[in-house]
Amino acid sequence: MTLKASIGVAALLCACGTLAFAADMPTITSATEVKWGPAPPALPPGAQMAVMAGNPASKGFVSLRAKVPAGYTIRPHSHPTDEHVTVLSGSMAFGMGDTMDAKTEKTVTRGGYFIAQANMHHYAVAKSAAVIQVDLEGPFEITYVNPADDPRTAKK
Repeated sequence: MTLKASIGVAALLCACGTLAFAADMPTITSATEVKWGPAPPALPPGAQMAVMAGNPASKGFVSLRAKVPAGYTIRPHSHPTDEHVTVLSGSMAFGMGDTMDAKTEKTVTRGGYFIAQANMHHYAVAKSAAVIQVDLEGPFEITYVNPADDPRTAKK
């Protein structure tokens, strides 16, 4: 095979590879295209939620965003899989344990990151209006330490 033919075959393979790669490209979403809606009943009212990737009700990678007002609180709870939280705007305080303790919680601001390992009891409090991104392995499940804190069963 001549050098010209080799280069031509290589270019053709690269082009075909590029086309196959382009077909597998992920969806790209601008901030203005994020579709916000009410948070699910498992979370206290007042938050807005957007599913960025995956299906929270199914197995597999899930990426969610939550927009919460200042003071929004998710009481001590756990999840069956690791939860990775990135603060995109505002500030959130995170704490570990069965009870809320302002002395031991840590405030995380824009760009900060929090990991709650599977089954770790933790809580969150918005110190200002905030937007967070939560990445996890689905399905999304939440178990409150104190069943009375669960908005799904709280008296209306």
